[in-house]
This record gives sequence, C-alpha cells and structure tokens, in this order.
Amino acid sequence: MFGGGAPPPISLNESAARIPRRSTGFNQFTRAILRPDGQRVLDLGSTSSSNINFITGLGHKAYNEDVLMAGNASRLIIPGLEEGTKTVDVARFLAEDLQYEAESFDAVLLWDVCDYLPEPLVKPVVERIYEITKPRGALLAFFHTKDAGAEAPYFRYHIKDEETLELQQGPHFQLQRVFQNRHIENLFHNYNSIKFFLGKENIREVLLVR
Repeated sequence: MFGGGAPPPISLNESAARIPRRSTGFNQFTRAILRPDGQRVLDLGSTSSSNINFITGLGHKAYNEDVLMAGNASRLIIPGLEEGTKTVDVARFLAEDLQYEAESFDAVLLWDVCDYLPEPLVKPVVERIYEITKPRGALLAFFHTKDAGAEAPYFRYHIKDEETLELQQGPHFQLQRVFQNRHIENLFHNYNSIKFFLGKENIREVLLVR
C-alpha cells in the first residue's frame, strides 16, 4: 500500500547539473556485453540520449522504457482493500507495460528503480524482467543502503563512458524501501549469479546473470 495524492510531476528538468560517479558495477556490466555485436539492451530508466549513443556505439540495439514513470501513473491508482487507502492495479500495469516477448533482451539496465516503485509492483516487475531476458543475460541494478535516508533524491543515470555515470536529479519520487543483501538475493533468486559492489553515495551496485 502507499499513500494517495497526485502522481509525481513528469518534468525531467533537463537543465539540472550532472554529477559524475565512477561505477564498478557498470564497468563490469559493460565488459559483459562487449561482444558480440547486435545485442539488444533494455534501459528501464528515464530516456537518455547519452545512454542510447553509448549502447549503439558498442554495436548494440538500444531500447528504453521508463518503468518508474509508468508505475506511478495515475491510471494505475485504484482503491485498496481498506477503506480510504489506495493501491496499484498490477494486472493493468503488466497488460500495458513491459510488453516484450520472452527472452527478448541480452542485457537490462534496471538502475535503482526497485527502490522507488510502488510496493505491489516490485516483485511482478522483477519477474517480468526475468522472463524477457535471455539465458546468461546481464542485469545491472542499484540499491540504496540504510544510510541513504528516506528523503534520498531520485537521480536519472546518464552513461558517460564505460566506467563513469552522470547523475542528474529527476522528478520527485519518494524512496519506498531499503533492501538488505538477503532481500536482494531473495528478489532475484532465479538468477544464476549475483555480485555486489559498494558504490558511492550510499548505493549498493548489483550485477546479475540470468
């Protein structure tokens, strides 16, 4: 369950400053998808021309779907089980979003979407991502640590190079939860391997292989 009210603003504030951050997890992700050419890579964050250019520059095909924006759309808000509460129409989300054939993608950039998604959508989204990823496909996800704080701002991720990301403050999405390592392992239990990297700014980076 989550609180009611208007959905977050859709303005992406393109003029916001970009903060460079070195990312070991992204560097390892890049290494995993270098060859062969022609792989299909799905970016589940906000649309970024930098990300598209980087992925296509590796000889791959770039796809993008802003799952966090879709998951917070007003069309999905429905009454909850308890009077006066609201929840998310998971069935409608799955029917209208992330509509790809099974095993469509060689790699997925999930970023920190799971930390901000409405609770009812987290597990269904992870399961759908698993379904549309090819065997041995790579997935990169970020998770806030407990030190991040409930008011941790939401950042868009722009790829600068194979080991550097640029963080740009985006729409106001409320941090919904903090996953511990065991919770992450349980959430992605179907994957064959999982590696944790300690990132900067209270972020835990996770590289998974389906």
